[in-house]
Amino acid sequence: MKRYGIIILLVLIVAAFIIVPLINKSGRGSEEMAIAKFETPGNIMVEYGQEVPVKFTVPEGLVKVELLYNDSVFETWNNPKAQTRTVAMQTNYYGVGAFPMVLRSTFQDGTSLENSILVRVASDIDPELVFVKVLKEYPHNKENYTQGFEFDGNQLYEGTGDPGQQGKTLVGPISLETGQFIEPKNGLDATYFGEGITILGDLLYQLTWQNGKCFIYDKKTMVLKGEYSYVGQGWGLCNDGKVIMMSDGSERITFRDPKSFQAIRSIEVYDKEGPRTYLNELEYIDGKIYANVYTTGTVLVIEPTTGRVLQEIDANELVVRGKNGGDVLNGIAYNKLTKKLYMTGKYWTKTFEVSIGK
Repeated sequence: MKRYGIIILLVLIVAAFIIVPLINKSGRGSEEMAIAKFETPGNIMVEYGQEVPVKFTVPEGLVKVELLYNDSVFETWNNPKAQTRTVAMQTNYYGVGAFPMVLRSTFQDGTSLENSILVRVASDIDPELVFVKVLKEYPHNKENYTQGFEFDGNQLYEGTGDPGQQGKTLVGPISLETGQFIEPKNGLDATYFGEGITILGDLLYQLTWQNGKCFIYDKKTMVLKGEYSYVGQGWGLCNDGKVIMMSDGSERITFRDPKSFQAIRSIEVYDKEGPRTYLNELEYIDGKIYANVYTTGTVLVIEPTTGRVLQEIDANELVVRGKNGGDVLNGIAYNKLTKKLYMTGKYWTKTFEVSIGK
């Protein structure tokens, strides 16, 4: 029995040498509780530009404490004393949206643990409510489930979707006077659901809804030149002449490199109440992003640097006059040469030239 007792004792000693260092290295045990922590319970809701006092406690024995906002280190304390600190944070660094704020505690052995909260920055602007005024009516092909609508010079282009999965996705130039496609045009098979389009240089870009593909065509011949891949859904596209802007059905708009379609940065679209989701077809007009809000007769005018909603356009008059048994408002096209603005919808019978005002 003594021999078995000695064996058990040896096993316990070896286990202690193995397990205890692992516990210390992983930061478990007493160190897990001894980290810098925010005193603010839950998340923070503030307005853009508002200064926020961030209060947190620092325990004894940490090598370093870092305060991060949206993954950027804003302040660092080396070998801090045990104390309660308050830091005044500005909220206009990254525009509006939801951003993580993190306290990272580093221990003597080099390991670190984090405590985080979410800072939701709403807009400080009450969007101006404006309305559309119909200036002129044009026919629109009621077979077109409009997903993209854009001018290149005086030529209007349209991209459609395919709710019935019957291979009806089309993209190409259309006649404003008749609403019909003009050759050449291109189509996708039933496995693809076409979404937003935009034209930059000699290329036309076309999103797909759930396939993670952006197809690129020669705008004159509509010959397929290639494709890019992206993660998530594709809804709307526009561009400012340099970068492409893409919506995905959420409040997020992603800015992409037209040569690689890689994400450069993103904004989240907020008004004073919070995020504005279901952003769909996009248009870039005079330095602002115009976005259809899916299922509504509303178009938002968005500041591209911050994501703040500047205006809310009530376009419900168009829904009454143009829907005619069709679907929702979706389609904004601005002719830079004539300074004229056009809107339509999915399966609508009309396209409208409109003006915007109070």
